[in-house]
Order: sequence, then C-alpha cells, then structure tokens
Amino acid sequence: MGTKATDYKREYNKNAYDRIELKVKKGEKDVIKAYADSKGETVNGFINRAINEAMGKEGQNDE
Repeated sequence: MGTKATDYKREYNKNAYDRIELKVKKGEKDVIKAYADSKGETVNGFINRAINEAMGKEGQNDE
C-alpha cells in the first residue's frame, strides 16, 4: 500500500483522466523519450501536444 499522498494522487488521476494504451515497436519508446527530453517535455506531454496539434487544439496541453 502506498503513502497517503500517493493514494491521493492515484485517486485524483483515476477520476480526472482517461488512460490510453499506446503500443510502439521495440526501441521506439526510447527514441520518443529522447525526443521529448530534448524538447523539455515528458513523453505524456509530448504525445498530448502532438494529438492536440493534429486536432487543431494548439495550447490545450493538459498533462
């Protein structure tokens, strides 16, 4: 069992966010992470930004 802070964050995330499983070819995860790191982003932030840009929702990167 986690700490109270961890439990709170887990519960908040469960209620505030939907999860999407993303599968990439072996080795691509490291390439994506390196790219996101080079731009000062998390992988999640990078993927959300890319989706929002593709959908015409610039500036809506709610990580």
